[in-house]
Amino acid sequence: MIAEVLLVLAGHSSSLFPTDHNLHPSFRPLLHPGEEQCLEALGQIAFRYRTIKKACATLSRSRSRYICALCAALNQILKDEYESLVVETEAKVLKRDPELVGQGSFVPLAAVRATFAEWDAPLTALESLMTQLESQEQWRPGPLIDMLLTRSKTGVHRIADIISRLSVAVQRTWRGQLAAFLVHGSLASSDPLASESYVLLEGSMPSCVSLQSRESIVYVGRAIATVKNKKWQSQIPREQALQHANLLDTVLPEDQYQFDLIVSQIRTNVGEWLWLNVLTHKDVEEAVVSLANYFLLRNGEFSLALIRDIEHLKISRLTTRSGATSMIREQDLNLALLRASLGTTAQHDPSLLHLRFQLPSGPIRPLLPSLTNLSSKALSSSLASNPGEVTSFDDLLLGTPLVLTYNVTWPLDLFLHPSDLQIYSALFNYLSSLRKTHTRIHTCWTSLSNAQRARRRWTGLGEGGTADLEVRRELLRCGWGVVRDMGWFLDTLLGYVMVDVVDVEFRRLKDLLDRPQRARSESVGKTGTALSQSGSTVNPTGTDRAYLDFTTLRNIHTTYLERLVTGCLLSHPALTAILKPIFEVCERFVAQIERWGGDVLPALLFEGSLAGGGDDKVGAMVQERFQVVSEINKSLHILLDSFYEQLSLSTSQQPFTATGDASKSILMNASMANHSVFQRTFVRGKGFEGDGEVRRHVERLLLRLDFNGSFSKPKSLHGDGEDILAEGGLA
Repeated sequence: MIAEVLLVLAGHSSSLFPTDHNLHPSFRPLLHPGEEQCLEALGQIAFRYRTIKKACATLSRSRSRYICALCAALNQILKDEYESLVVETEAKVLKRDPELVGQGSFVPLAAVRATFAEWDAPLTALESLMTQLESQEQWRPGPLIDMLLTRSKTGVHRIADIISRLSVAVQRTWRGQLAAFLVHGSLASSDPLASESYVLLEGSMPSCVSLQSRESIVYVGRAIATVKNKKWQSQIPREQALQHANLLDTVLPEDQYQFDLIVSQIRTNVGEWLWLNVLTHKDVEEAVVSLANYFLLRNGEFSLALIRDIEHLKISRLTTRSGATSMIREQDLNLALLRASLGTTAQHDPSLLHLRFQLPSGPIRPLLPSLTNLSSKALSSSLASNPGEVTSFDDLLLGTPLVLTYNVTWPLDLFLHPSDLQIYSALFNYLSSLRKTHTRIHTCWTSLSNAQRARRRWTGLGEGGTADLEVRRELLRCGWGVVRDMGWFLDTLLGYVMVDVVDVEFRRLKDLLDRPQRARSESVGKTGTALSQSGSTVNPTGTDRAYLDFTTLRNIHTTYLERLVTGCLLSHPALTAILKPIFEVCERFVAQIERWGGDVLPALLFEGSLAGGGDDKVGAMVQERFQVVSEINKSLHILLDSFYEQLSLSTSQQPFTATGDASKSILMNASMANHSVFQRTFVRGKGFEGDGEVRRHVERLLLRLDFNGSFSKPKSLHGDGEDILAEGGLA
């Protein structure tokens, strides 16, 4: 019987267990209950082993190399440990080993049961694993590795050890595919990691691979594959490729920190080689200038023309009868880009063709600006609640989310990453919203001036009216005070952003690109890894001009974006949460003036009647408009006071966790809610070189806003138009 039991444990069929692990009924009367229990326990082990072997044989015919690698590793583990234990047990029986054979004549079933008891839990776990593998027709490497790593995190050491070895076998197979892509730029015909356009396929990466490493894998693989496909005159050196392959052989993706470090080092080395042989200084300089002209509005005539064309497009669609022609589509906005360039310096700029507008919500019908106004109490409570809420400016230019994109082609995409372009897009949304609001306020000022000149032809030095003479005078002064405060604030903010931030930082970047020695000394990148000998920085031209390595180039561009976002106040959510309502209040005021025919005062003959009684009495319309303008005035000053207060606090608050990469930190959580980048700038002795310069920018803005002490001096709440001229030093 012992020989029969050992054959069953080795995976053979037997009459003892005709179907599964249950003992044949005819044997039960011949056995003691304890012996019967031991036999059924051994039969359970043998049945699980046969189930696993059968599943392995089936899965080994799979087209997935990862499943085949797992099955091969499992078969080897079972052969080395389980099957060898069966053979070893049989040898002990034949040699009458006293550990197993009692008195040299009989073998207790309990001893055999105890010998194989250590495989109870592992075989149960492996049977469950095989069932899960068979339940799914196709397994991608990412979910497969994730599942194995999850199963290996158990308190049973033997199970954890076996599943970990299976996971390592699959990871090694995946690492071979990764090495082919990273080192040679080649993709397998079956189970590739990326598509033909070098986009990672879903499920090709385990979750333990960070987003930064995934971006680096795509970057390096696409770069090497493109260089090979285009048959570039220079190819990656063989020694460098061999070194990268050796580096990958030393790490597995489950060791996330070390894996990220290796991938980052490979990316750095490949980037340096590309900068030496593929990407030129001229390409980078043209791209930086183009992005600054169109995304940072440095081409002023084009940006103004674009804002006007979008406004004309909205008006033309509003005046069109309902139908397909009343919708605004992406092609209409892209046509507006080309129309706006006519007669400007952008007309013959080839980089203009890289710009495209996108409507994430699809074609829309334009809407008129909202005329509803929050009360001062509701506005104060909304500012007090959720100070860190994400604020986006992408819906102010058109009234619906609008994104300006830049089509980056090879080899420029080696330098400009998608995260960089998202930052440029966020800056464009903010700057275009500010510029549009500023233009609208100036147009409103012109409209009010023209209306007042036309009225004074008939009223002389007064404002006309009879019973409502005094109210008309107060309404006019209140309206002029509101538009004056709006124009002053927007003038100050726009001048600060465009002159003190955008222009200064752009000139600084140009200077660093032209003076590499200074750029290298001011580089603040913290991802620096030692370059390999094959990728060491050498001046290939032999000229006197210092060489600007690719890592330094990326670092100074990242710092440039970081300083732009910081200087524009976009990295402080409390400030952006105030700036957007200010723009909206200005838009509401301009919309009210347009609705009233371009003048804050109603025409003298617009109201009143000879009939007695009724609501159409003299002064009713003036009083109604006075309430609207007064409420807008209150809301505006609450927002301006809150903005100055938050801006003052931001220069003294202690920083949170410092970060050194704007392209990663600014887009964290898909928002601009990054306190640390903004706040660390104002702590002396920390951050990058030039922090004091950015700090001085913000201090200049504070001084300009408080030029007459109106913010810093304690004051009471504004009345309904009282002393609004004295407030500006005009009375």
